[in-house]
Amino acid sequence: MTVIGCAGDPMPDALDGPGHPSVEVPFNPRTYVVQRAPDETLQMDGRLNESAWQEAAWTRDFVDIQGAAQPTPRFRTRAKMLWDDTYFYVAAQLEEPDVWATLTQRDTVIFYDNDFEVFIDPDGDTHNYYELEVNAFGTLWDLMLLTPYRDGGPAIDGWDIRGVQAGIDVQGTLNDPSDTDTGWSVEIAMPWSILEEAAPGGNPPQPGDQWHINFSRVQWRSVVDNGRYRKERDPDTGEALDEDNWVWSPQGAIDMHMPERWGRVQFTDASAGAPAPVFRPEVNQDVRWALRRLYYRQQRFFEQHGRYADRLALLRADEFAVEGLDLRARLETTENLYEITAPGRDSTLLHIRQDGRAWTTPLRPGAAP
Repeated sequence: MTVIGCAGDPMPDALDGPGHPSVEVPFNPRTYVVQRAPDETLQMDGRLNESAWQEAAWTRDFVDIQGAAQPTPRFRTRAKMLWDDTYFYVAAQLEEPDVWATLTQRDTVIFYDNDFEVFIDPDGDTHNYYELEVNAFGTLWDLMLLTPYRDGGPAIDGWDIRGVQAGIDVQGTLNDPSDTDTGWSVEIAMPWSILEEAAPGGNPPQPGDQWHINFSRVQWRSVVDNGRYRKERDPDTGEALDEDNWVWSPQGAIDMHMPERWGRVQFTDASAGAPAPVFRPEVNQDVRWALRRLYYRQQRFFEQHGRYADRLALLRADEFAVEGLDLRARLETTENLYEITAPGRDSTLLHIRQDGRAWTTPLRPGAAP
């Protein structure tokens, strides 16, 4: 990467300071190969007893949202995925000695209870993605984000996954503190006819396609008060103690709305139980991450100077290297906008702009990168 600065350029401090996600957790999204469900009908009852679920692989255990440097979650959580021509299926098992829930109205803020959450960005551009939350009652909250909250949102709360099915199975008794539960499991079927809205070309995935997906579990500490569960509170403030956030692919910050950090899932036409292909990493994943780090630095530069940097040298872009590639990034700015581009390995041009959207276009023959 060749960048040119000028004498006297302001060099911002702490572009990647402590607590910044690009520092706290190395970029290494978790991966999963989603196999096809066979012709048998999956009953959305939360029990996961069909042979397809028995054959499907578990994800790795969830970790703290900030990464492995944080304490190991108190309770185990893991998930599975399947697909067919009609639905994308997600299942999860949540270890829990005290299963409780309070919210019964759809599209309330479900994470005020303990919950399980699904996040889906079909085309990986970090815009126009889906969120689905469910508690142990099976109450749903589904919404669509046009952009992450850090980039201004907004969330479309009235958007629904029409035709979604969800089932819960409690291994114990719900809202009964007199016994010790084992946990609860959730089973979800989401129709492609809705998920394809933000998918590339407006289509369901094809074998070999990859989507960006993550799962989160919100867990509140609870106590028993007069025979009922309630959230544990800070004795000094009376406020509920902060919740735990446990995820499949760590975010590096307490923020699920960083889609660039989500896991990668690859769809295959191999049925559950058959040998699955090896996950194939995106050829330009490291180039995309280098541009994302420049986006983070532009955000920090704007916070410090009230404007975006108009030269890559101001972002110390020469600190980034991509193995086996001369990363010739370019920056174009206006008073309030910018776009950074860099050529990829496969005759493509990668882009990122001030609202965080990242995308790829073909590199025109003979065009200077």
